[in-house]
Amino acid sequence: MEKNYSNYDLDNLDVQILSILMEDASIPYTEIAKKLIVSGGTIHVRMKKMEELGIISGSNLIINPQKVGFDITAFLGIYLEKGSQYADAVEQLKQVKEVVELHYCTGQYSAFAKIVCRDTSHLRKVLNEDIQGLKGIQRTETIISLEESIKRQITL
Repeated sequence: MEKNYSNYDLDNLDVQILSILMEDASIPYTEIAKKLIVSGGTIHVRMKKMEELGIISGSNLIINPQKVGFDITAFLGIYLEKGSQYADAVEQLKQVKEVVELHYCTGQYSAFAKIVCRDTSHLRKVLNEDIQGLKGIQRTETIISLEESIKRQITL
């Protein structure tokens, strides 16, 4: 029988656990338990509960794109022919590996994407050959990032 935690509120221990792991997801549960003066089992149970709730979903290895040759980050405002084509556009854009984020949004664009490319030639190819020809995409506007000054998780 599946547990229902729909009314679950994070308590201080949950927030402390998440805060530690958001700084470094590779810290073992036993080390977290020592820091918070609880058992390793308590940490494991709390993490399992938060996974079941969908509060957390795994952990990621973060790669610095510039260190592996991807020097261009751009944001792409996407105009769709019709808003109803968004789901199809998402499926097509999932196939473009340079698209690392995609948001359905209000305002002048139907969608807003973050793309990462090696250089301006690669960016031009991705825009002209991989994205602008997709079915349902009317046109795009590109904004090139000169520097990422802030990148962080939410604060609990």
